[in-house]
Amino acid sequence: MKCPFCSSFDTQVIDSRVSEEGDTIRRRRRCTACERRFTTYERAELVMPAVVKRNGTRTEFNIDKLRGSLSLALRKRPVSTEDVDAAVARIEENLLVSGRREVESGYIGELVMAELKKLDQVAYVRFASVYKSFEDIGEFVKAIDEMQDKPRP
Repeated sequence: MKCPFCSSFDTQVIDSRVSEEGDTIRRRRRCTACERRFTTYERAELVMPAVVKRNGTRTEFNIDKLRGSLSLALRKRPVSTEDVDAAVARIEENLLVSGRREVESGYIGELVMAELKKLDQVAYVRFASVYKSFEDIGEFVKAIDEMQDKPRP
């Protein structure tokens, strides 16, 4: 670690502590060259994968866009903010642990549909109708049958 005062690379760790949340380590350091002390903080840097859209363009993952899509599907539905936040967190975690540098927008759409299926059936059908570009009532009926896990003959 480089000393911020004299730029020497010869420093010692005097004390280390984990934050209350457990996601950051605070280290108290001493420079052996100038004897000054300073504090550093360490935390994991998590990088979300890039999103590859249907037209092939790539964009950064946008958590606000994800939350907006869920909120639109859940508009005027009896689902708490905490449940929506938990769904967003599960989708985000799924993307992080995938280890992929890029994901297709369709993959994210499938994750959203899986979460909506658990949260609210009406919101699921709303989202699926836009996401899958339903053309007629038959596709709505098929989506509803999928929700009930008993396909029609």
